[in-house]
Amino acid sequence: MSRPVVVAVDGSEASMRAAEWAAREAARRSAPLRIVSAPGMPPRMRAHQGSATTVANALRGIAARALGDAVDRVGEVASALCVNTDLLAGTPAVAVAESGAGAQLLVVGARGAGGFAALVLGSVSRFAATHAPCPVVVVYEETGAVHREIVVGVRDPAAADAALGFAFEEAALRGANLTAVHAIPWFAPGAPAVSPIAGSLALSAAAAATEADAREHLAEVMSAWRQKYPRVPVAEDVVRCHPAHLLASLSGRADLLVIGRHGTAGAPDGSSIQHAVLGHAHGPVAVVPALPA
Repeated sequence: MSRPVVVAVDGSEASMRAAEWAAREAARRSAPLRIVSAPGMPPRMRAHQGSATTVANALRGIAARALGDAVDRVGEVASALCVNTDLLAGTPAVAVAESGAGAQLLVVGARGAGGFAALVLGSVSRFAATHAPCPVVVVYEETGAVHREIVVGVRDPAAADAALGFAFEEAALRGANLTAVHAIPWFAPGAPAVSPIAGSLALSAAAAATEADAREHLAEVMSAWRQKYPRVPVAEDVVRCHPAHLLASLSGRADLLVIGRHGTAGAPDGSSIQHAVLGHAHGPVAVVPALPA
């Protein structure tokens, strides 16, 4: 049997949407679906009277009901799937992240609404996205329209094989176009201090050279992937913009935004770009860990 697609649920509507997304993805990949839930103990319950066993049993009951509800929702969108469920033990964030071991990908829901999404993205979802050993897809509320486009953010073309491989595979599975984007700063770093007029001309020349180099490097890396996936229509773009702003805005037009995660599982590089994208995205975001050295 192929490796499963795993989705974590907690009974919330956000996690039910994630379960539906995961079910469609599992069907696309001809993979089994594993639905997991991790009972937790909200801080406000610790002050309540009652035995620890009683509280733990109640929480396990909530998690079990979440699993049952998720099975029902999955059946509505992909009735032929092979589905199994599992109650996880341990700290919810860690347990959910570790449930991705051996999976094709792990799917989680994002809590939040409006401009405050950056503040209220579920802590479990954020932890999983930055620590799980497999690609993690964070599903947002604005996930309905089909655009037939996968967007992949390429920070360093020379170290983007994991993200590009995932993005091309998704595009091939969906029959979608793929757009690879690379953001560069407005001004070239280290420009010499000269007069305002000469300085402006020097910066313009340096910026043009930087952009040309970036386009050439991106095209060179993409060439090998084009040969591997000849049926995937590909576009490349180099944009002068803050990477997080660019990627978050593009997430609204894509069926899936793919970004890379550098560092080993459990030891993310602390990229502010990744956190900003997760906080402000308008559509599903896949966070793909880098390939082992």
